[in-house]
This record gives sequence, C-alpha cells and structure tokens, in this order.
Amino acid sequence: MTQTRVRLWTVNEYHRMFETGIITEDERVELINGQVIPMSAKNPPHAATTLCASDYFKRSLAEVALVRVQDPIQLSQYSEPEPDIAVVRIDARKYIDRHPAPNEIFLLIEVADTTLDTDRKQKAPLYAKAGIADYWILDVNQHQVYVFREPSLKGYNLEFILQEDATLSLIAFPEIEIHISQMFP
Repeated sequence: MTQTRVRLWTVNEYHRMFETGIITEDERVELINGQVIPMSAKNPPHAATTLCASDYFKRSLAEVALVRVQDPIQLSQYSEPEPDIAVVRIDARKYIDRHPAPNEIFLLIEVADTTLDTDRKQKAPLYAKAGIADYWILDVNQHQVYVFREPSLKGYNLEFILQEDATLSLIAFPEIEIHISQMFP
C-alpha cells in the first residue's frame, strides 16, 4: 500500500498565497497545523457577542493590555489562527511588523454559536500545545463560558464551565474581575 504524505504549509508560504492571489482577501481562512482551514460565517449573534465582549475587555483592561479582535496570532511556524478576541501584551507599534506570539498572549477567546465542538476539539489542543495559559469559549446559545487552563502538549488539564451570573479573572490579571453577563448582548 502506498502511503500518502500530507504537505503542510508554513506561515510564510501562507502569506505568499495571499500576496500572489492564490487565496484572496475575501476568503475567510486561517492556518491551523499547516492546513488552510475555512472559517465559519459570522452569524448576527456571533458578531454581537464578539463586539460586546471585546468592548467590555477594552474598557476593563485599558492601560494594561491590548485587545485584538479577529486578527491573526502566530502560534508556530505552521499555525496562524484568528481568534475572535486576543488579549495581548501592549506593543507600542501595535504589532505592525508581526503578529503576537504565545509569550505575548494573556488570553484567547473564541465565540461559538455553531462552532462549539470545533473550538473545544480543534482550537483548545492547538492553543494548549502553544502554551496559551488562558483560553475561553463564549457559548452564545447557553450564555456560558468554557474556561481552559493549565496547558500541556496533550491539551488543557483544567476545564470548567461558568454560567452567566458568575465572575472570573484572567490568570494574568487576577485583580480584575470579569462579569460574564457583561460579555453577552
């Protein structure tokens, strides 16, 4: 039996695909583990929750962190996902010459209305392997938050779900209390 090897794309090759028009700017894709993966459409509840949560984080974390919305991060040579919200270290030049790397990321958030399974089974292991200490999924349908912490190469060792009436702090900023209800419209 002939074994087929999968050709993985690097971040640099992925960027060249955009530069040469192989992938157009209108295509919603991200690079995950060397594969170009289509992203789900943004339904109104997803868009509204992303806006609500990002505005809340921008107010709560002003002066201590930068909040990026649906912008790329570079986890490795083979992964450049676009999380819905990334809370990152402040960079005076706003990351003009590169995307934030794992050691600059305080928190990643995915907003899930139709992608909860993908965000839990594909994104969580990817983020854990990169060493992202704090990963949250905002479940639009149930108004709850899946919290993932203690990353390892095999995934997150700690996962719990908080309801809308709970509060939570980022690992990086334990003194700042986040009200889960404020992240949802």
